[in-house]
Amino acid sequence: MGPCCSYDGRRRRERLEDEALNAPRPSPDPNAASLAASFEVVRPRLELVERFIADQLGGGPELVREAGGYVLQAGGKRLRPAILLTVSRLLGYHGDLDLRYGAIVEMIHTATLVHDDIIDSATVRRGRATANHRWGNQLTVLLGDWLYLRAIDLALQVADIAAMQRLSFATTQMTEGEILGLALQGVVGVTREQYLEITRRKTAELFAAACALPTHFSPAFERHRRALDEYGRNIGMCFQIVDDILDIVGSQQRLGKPVFSDLREGKLTLPFILALPRMAAAERAMVERVLLNGDLPDADPESLRTLLDRLGVVDEAREIADEFGRRAIAAISELPPGPELDALAAAPRFVVEREF
Repeated sequence: MGPCCSYDGRRRRERLEDEALNAPRPSPDPNAASLAASFEVVRPRLELVERFIADQLGGGPELVREAGGYVLQAGGKRLRPAILLTVSRLLGYHGDLDLRYGAIVEMIHTATLVHDDIIDSATVRRGRATANHRWGNQLTVLLGDWLYLRAIDLALQVADIAAMQRLSFATTQMTEGEILGLALQGVVGVTREQYLEITRRKTAELFAAACALPTHFSPAFERHRRALDEYGRNIGMCFQIVDDILDIVGSQQRLGKPVFSDLREGKLTLPFILALPRMAAAERAMVERVLLNGDLPDADPESLRTLLDRLGVVDEAREIADEFGRRAIAAISELPPGPELDALAAAPRFVVEREF
């Protein structure tokens, strides 16, 4: 049994709890604002998705309304439903299935975040206490289950088997990605290929589903499915790699959580995977100590950042993210021109440039 299996992950998080909960709320990121602005074309419909989700919570038990409302009010970029709505408009769809599926995708995503926080014993997300920290694991597990099952019920009401299969595939991939990640927690020899495979499963497949679902709204849209699927998967890869970079280069004030959280939780992300073979023995031993015990006694954030900067791996990881972004843009080059296509083509650049 490896170190990650015998080590109580909760202890890692308890060491971070005070600094995390005392962290200020994230300050505005102009690049994040630009990302939101790039989807201004669907802003009114995104507000309708928010109302749709609120209506679903309103029909649940009191604790679901309270805890679910708290989680969803924490904000987030709503990037997945925004992309889904934009794709729907690009294809020329004029019904309301995009609102329903936008809500479904966001509810599934939120359910996985709720469960992730329990798995990681997280105490803070987006600058405030997590649901599991406020209400405990028992209720929060059930909240995640409720969100997911309510999302599936909403999809079943449409009775589109192919769309259901796509959602089922994405959520199965996400779960398997979590399992693969847990198996590698605390493991020093994680490869770039393993990291990218976990990233594809955990993050990119739901993006791909969000992009491809509108092609199920009409047989006339099916010819664009492969291109949109490819766009979504690549922008999802781009998004997660940048997320992992920000855990290293961001500030606690901007992120709303402690920096180097991934490493302190025993997770090797792309910059460290690229860096470890290039490190001197003492530098590698320092990183391994943080990976295995969650402490930063002789590896404060600035010294780690200096080391990674010297090795050039942050820039290299960002270039890899940018390459996925370029692939996303290339995938949709033959789609109908217009403001919706412009929004989709602009999104990868804002994802790469965002600061939290």
